[in-house]
Amino acid sequence: MTAGSALLASGMAAAATGSPATPTCEDKGEVNAISSPHYRLQNVRLEEGFEYEGDSVIATRTGLYDLEVNNGALVAIQPVKDRTASALPAFDAGGLLLLPATRDMHIHLDKTFYGGPWQAPRPRKGKTIMDMIAREQTIIPRLLPHSVEHAEAIIRLLQAKGTTVARSHCNIDPVSGLKSLEHLQIALQKHQQDFSCEIVAFPQHGLLHSKVDSLMREAMQMGVQFVGGLDPTNVDGAMEKSLDAMFSIALDTQKGVDIHLHETTPAGIAAIKYMIRTVEQNPQLRGKVTLSHAFALSVMADEELDEVIEGLAKQQFSVASTVPIGKGVMPLPQLTEKGVRVMTGTDSVIDHWSPFGTGSMLEKANLYAQLYGNSDEFGLTRSLAIATGNILPLDASGKRQWPKVNDPAEMILVAASCSAEAVARVPEVQAGFHQGRLVAGGLKKA
Repeated sequence: MTAGSALLASGMAAAATGSPATPTCEDKGEVNAISSPHYRLQNVRLEEGFEYEGDSVIATRTGLYDLEVNNGALVAIQPVKDRTASALPAFDAGGLLLLPATRDMHIHLDKTFYGGPWQAPRPRKGKTIMDMIAREQTIIPRLLPHSVEHAEAIIRLLQAKGTTVARSHCNIDPVSGLKSLEHLQIALQKHQQDFSCEIVAFPQHGLLHSKVDSLMREAMQMGVQFVGGLDPTNVDGAMEKSLDAMFSIALDTQKGVDIHLHETTPAGIAAIKYMIRTVEQNPQLRGKVTLSHAFALSVMADEELDEVIEGLAKQQFSVASTVPIGKGVMPLPQLTEKGVRVMTGTDSVIDHWSPFGTGSMLEKANLYAQLYGNSDEFGLTRSLAIATGNILPLDASGKRQWPKVNDPAEMILVAASCSAEAVARVPEVQAGFHQGRLVAGGLKKA
């Protein structure tokens, strides 16, 4: 498990090479844009409930519905059999399954190779994180001239894979200064109507090591939502001093925190415990701290793990995990069971850390289901939560809880009979919607 957190998903195709293809449906006589903010989406498949064999869920019932979308919200949902005449523009979903749009809550949009020519990362074997940082210092100047177009390329990839909401870490370092942030914001501004993204100011070369405290504070005044951090012992060489500096910026600017923590040594465990104590002492941080990766949790066990998870839950921490496959298995189900919010993300689609990301959060849900033994109908449906921000069509008892009238129209259409099949088979996204706008794929006119 390394700083890149490479996705290793057996049986899944690895995208992320060369220039992306923009989805188009014109050759099928379909539309790939909806101009009216008020329209009807017909013949949408929604989940209605579970079917049981004894106490076991063995299938999911679905039905066909018409949805009415107005100014980014679902304003009406009715069975197809009750359809009434309407003058609204209408589009045919053709019986495709509607799922919540996915969320990529850990990605680096600012320093990717994606959208340019193929290049694999240089060999990693035997390299420390400090070696990788030194390598990055030579790469960043070559990436900056193309970073806007590359960020846009990944945004289009994410949309094609069903993601409309993201959280991107962005380098704040002595090499790029604030340029990486400025370029990322240019890219996001171009997509403000079709993609939402929080930004984490990320001191990739070490908050203390690279002496970027003042740059980080400047970034906080530029519309950034989170203060980032990185391995306070392995990189900064001073766990408490590094974490105190990170939290000081967050407290002074009233921002959240999202720290990369890869350390699996006792120092990594100590860092998590120190952060829990810091939030206990500063309740204004409660619910505002995310541990990205948090690999130290994978080496804890028994009472120590239970105590730490209890502390994370009490202080309302989140954990952003790429669902890594490695020597240690992250206790993601235990975190969720105890009330810790667990999110997932791409991390690297392709950059100098890793070439294996596909941009698909459905694949992350599939990987989660495989890794934690969720191979039955019920387990597969629950696995979807890690990809959607915990939004699921059916609750644990089988009652439909999404979509409801007045919900945001953040949704995707896939060729699957139910969410369990979507997680197990990872179908292509046929259409994606952000705030009611069709942002990927296409539909036929009804």
